Amino acid sequence: MASVMISYRAVLCFYAFFGVILATWNTKDYLKREHTLVKPYSGSGMNIHLWDYVGTTMVTSNYIRLTPDRQSSQGAIWNSVPCMIKNWELHVQFKVHGQGKNLFGDGFAIWYARDKLQLGPVFGSKDYFVGMAIIADTYSNHNGPHNHQHPYVSAMINNGSLHYDHDKDGTHTELAGCTSTFRNQDHDTYLAIRYEGSLSKLKVSMDIDGKDGWKECFTVDGVRLPLGYYLGASAATGQLADNHDIISMKFYELDVPDKPGDHNKQHTGLPEADFFASPRDHVDDAKGGFMSGSSWSGLKIFFVVILVLVGIVVCGIVGYVIFNKEDPTKRKRLY
Repeated sequence: MASVMISYRAVLCFYAFFGVILATWNTKDYLKREHTLVKPYSGSGMNIHLWDYVGTTMVTSNYIRLTPDRQSSQGAIWNSVPCMIKNWELHVQFKVHGQGKNLFGDGFAIWYARDKLQLGPVFGSKDYFVGMAIIADTYSNHNGPHNHQHPYVSAMINNGSLHYDHDKDGTHTELAGCTSTFRNQDHDTYLAIRYEGSLSKLKVSMDIDGKDGWKECFTVDGVRLPLGYYLGASAATGQLADNHDIISMKFYELDVPDKPGDHNKQHTGLPEADFFASPRDHVDDAKGGFMSGSSWSGLKIFFVVILVLVGIVVCGIVGYVIFNKEDPTKRKRLY
């Protein structure tokens, strides 16, 4: 009886072991090298195999710097192979750092877009784009009151008709977003973009705590992207600046089941989404006035306080003079 039990357990272990092996072999969650960017970057000369870069982008042995910590810079790197994979996940190792303590910017974006290698105002790439942008906005002196802090990670889907509004931090066209304090970290920082085309689902996660674990930023249903767009990364600085470094971009194909009745069905139109976040409050200051601008500076507040104090003193003096002039008890009598 004992030998039978041992044999039975051995058979169970055998099937369990090969079940795991077969499950591993059957999965399609594997690295796609044609869409992956890892060290060493350079091929012959300064060229990167299957990747092109523009603007201020600089390739080193340890990182790809999209912008230096210098004002008015734009840089980008784009995959030269269109993505023909329906379900995928992209892991981006990055580093944003600089000398600024309280003021810094502007940020970077990870792209799945139709048009590549076009510098522009949307974190180093073109406005009115067609595709998807995952935006990491670090601009600390943000415009108007919002219900989030910076740095801020958000998603935008565009069919070419939408304008990214920097004055409103893009909140009127975002799908969703979360605050993520990834800037100036001493450890590695990561961003994961998971797109399940079979389920029309987008999920963005972050790993910025140095604990080797993903933390969900947001998940959005009803996102439909066509095949054949390009992966890329871009960054920009304005009056404020930072180093924006891409260390690696690893692209994985996923094994995701189709929805019932949607077998092999693929979205072929322009990018679209069922849901957009409600616009956040934004207060527009009067253009050209003394208090115009995105926020009140300390100097403006100082002058306002001084003017108020001067006005109070002047009113007091005028009132005192009028009171003494009209009070008959204060006048001298003539004899």
